[in-house]
Amino acid sequence: MKKTLVLHSSVDGHTIRICEKIASSLSGDVKLLAIQEPSVDLSGYDKIVIGASIRYGRHRKEVVNYVVRNKGALTPEKSAFFSVNAVARKKGKDTPTSNPYVRKFLQKTSWNPGIIGVFAGRIDYPKYGFIDRFAIKLIMRITGGPTDTSSAFEFTDWNRVDDFIKKVNT
Repeated sequence: MKKTLVLHSSVDGHTIRICEKIASSLSGDVKLLAIQEPSVDLSGYDKIVIGASIRYGRHRKEVVNYVVRNKGALTPEKSAFFSVNAVARKKGKDTPTSNPYVRKFLQKTSWNPGIIGVFAGRIDYPKYGFIDRFAIKLIMRITGGPTDTSSAFEFTDWNRVDDFIKKVNT
């Protein structure tokens, strides 16, 4: 039976939501964990999926460190990666080759996952503290995004997530 490990790094929970959808849709034995949980023997898995969100232009340090530390086990045949970020809501920034955060992350880690995805995320102003709400609103104003701080805005194209799942499932 195929064994898959789905690891997530999320700031506000939306990446976890996407990982839960992926994990529940994959065939075989699937384990879902936070990337910062204790070490898991990666050699026992046929596929390893890592999902990571962006906050203030960066993937979290824990994701970078995890990938660098485990790159030997994250071979192209075994690994998949996706990034969740608000920039991906824009055409021309919504593919692995055009999304600046994905390109920067893969270059920084020198990692070459076999499957790569990029999904637009979610802006949830009511959930944020004052500083995050102010900073994200400013970023959204500059980039032409929504600025109504009384609302949440989901940009995720779930059909794209389904396409990613199909690739992982093969």
